[in-house]
Amino acid sequence: MHHSETFPIGYLITVSYILCCTMLALRPLKPRRSGPFNWSFWFGYLFNELPFLVFFWLFTSTLSAFQQHIVNSPAGWIAFGLAVLATIGLAVIVKRQLRADQSVCQALNDRLGAGWRDAIDTRMAALLEQRPSFSCILFAPFFVSRPSVKRVANIAYGDAGKWNLLDVYHHRDLPPNCPTLIYLHGGAFRSGWKNREALPLLYRLANQGWLCISANYRLSPAARFPDHLIDLKKVIAWVREYGGRYGADPATIFTAGSSAGGCLAVMAALTPNDPAFQPDFEHTDTSVAAAISLYGYYGSVTAGGPNPSSPLAYVRPDAPPVFMVHGYQDTIVIVEDARNFARKLQLASSSPVVYAELPGAQHTFDLFHSLRFEAVIDGIEAFAAWVRSRKG
Repeated sequence: MHHSETFPIGYLITVSYILCCTMLALRPLKPRRSGPFNWSFWFGYLFNELPFLVFFWLFTSTLSAFQQHIVNSPAGWIAFGLAVLATIGLAVIVKRQLRADQSVCQALNDRLGAGWRDAIDTRMAALLEQRPSFSCILFAPFFVSRPSVKRVANIAYGDAGKWNLLDVYHHRDLPPNCPTLIYLHGGAFRSGWKNREALPLLYRLANQGWLCISANYRLSPAARFPDHLIDLKKVIAWVREYGGRYGADPATIFTAGSSAGGCLAVMAALTPNDPAFQPDFEHTDTSVAAAISLYGYYGSVTAGGPNPSSPLAYVRPDAPPVFMVHGYQDTIVIVEDARNFARKLQLASSSPVVYAELPGAQHTFDLFHSLRFEAVIDGIEAFAAWVRSRKG
């Protein structure tokens, strides 16, 4: 009876769950068919992005088990052995995150050329190394807001109700002539919201004096291509007409996005001033300085229609610079598709196309402060500074 009371069932279940999810983070299983629930992604994602918090959970569970003397049984020692294996797995995840910085820097060096950092304006270069402290990544990965940044929410830029709303992130001092980043969320063109992904990026850039905009856009099935792209063009037009109220420099606009939003960010950069995607505002300048795509989708959005819906159809020699980042272990948008698009754009474009693959990264790596995403943000800042320095 004593053994049944001390059998470490709770500890064993906890450790087994952590180990299984850690293994899925280390080696995700690619789904056999597409569908709304990629279970390998969902069970491994948080463990892949937040290994320190998972380790704290594992450590406190193990410490409690020893304090309650429930490890002193064969099952208890088995559970402890599984905890050791999970700890090793989490250490491998951290090691992979640490390699993101090297991957991003190598991609920038390869495409921008030797000495590209020396070409960055000295005032911009002084702001490049101001990443959050390691304690923030370790203990507070969810806290993304900053006292110096103000968010102005739910500004209408079109007539599609809640789907045509944007949020503005700006420094409280409202500096003039700010470079502007327009960001679009992911969600397979069917779901998503403007204040979900990439918030660490938006707040850090706004803290550096950028004007950052995160926008909703019309979603399928109610909307079809090119409605999503038209909405992004409307946001660009809104910045050029009204962004000055918040300090925007209309000559320095970057488009950015994640997954489906990354597709739209690149499409906008490849179709400047195309009247097919600017109904009723054909004469508005919708060109941008550069595009940034995080784990982007580059296939067709819809089948049929008068205009192709894949960025591959709009590759052009005069494209602006593009910065692409993809996870090597992405099971939602496979890395081979990103490589293929990057290669074709690099061959066609006269501007640099920077493509970085993140070791061990899955889809949606931009929700929290992590070693991986902070390295990506560092790369985006450096790339944008290089583009701005070259323009100015």
